[in-house]
Amino acid sequence: MKTKRQARILELIKEHDIETQSDLLEMLKEDGYNVTQATVSRDIKEMRLIKLLGANGVYKYAAEAVANEEQQSHSYLFSTAVTSVDHAHTLVVIKTQTGMAQAVCAALDATARAGVLGSIAGDDTIFVATRADSVSVALVSDIKKMMSDKNNSFIP
Repeated sequence: MKTKRQARILELIKEHDIETQSDLLEMLKEDGYNVTQATVSRDIKEMRLIKLLGANGVYKYAAEAVANEEQQSHSYLFSTAVTSVDHAHTLVVIKTQTGMAQAVCAALDATARAGVLGSIAGDDTIFVATRADSVSVALVSDIKKMMSDKNNSFIP
């Protein structure tokens, strides 16, 4: 029963943006699993589920392997496509190899960072507007780490 339940949990977090244990508990009950909050909590811990910031700006459950794979993919993209990054107050400017700005911008948008108002990409340049200088500084720092990560192991 536990194996089936945990397999269903993986299916549910792939199919839906599940924000809380209560949401997961309710979905499992709808599927006929008679479980308690404590059981769901233990399953989450055993399965090493993590919370990722989704594209909508809300945290959701994800399998650790999926999250690491996505982050490694982004690191590889940043380390090969981004040529420079700098900021001026609340504006971050990212330069890329020709034709790569939109891919890098999409990867950046997928991280849904707090304090980022929006981004726009051309052919080889991306502009990112942030709420505060501190957000710009942190973003530039993270991008520089990904740019220098030749082993693709950086996890923002």
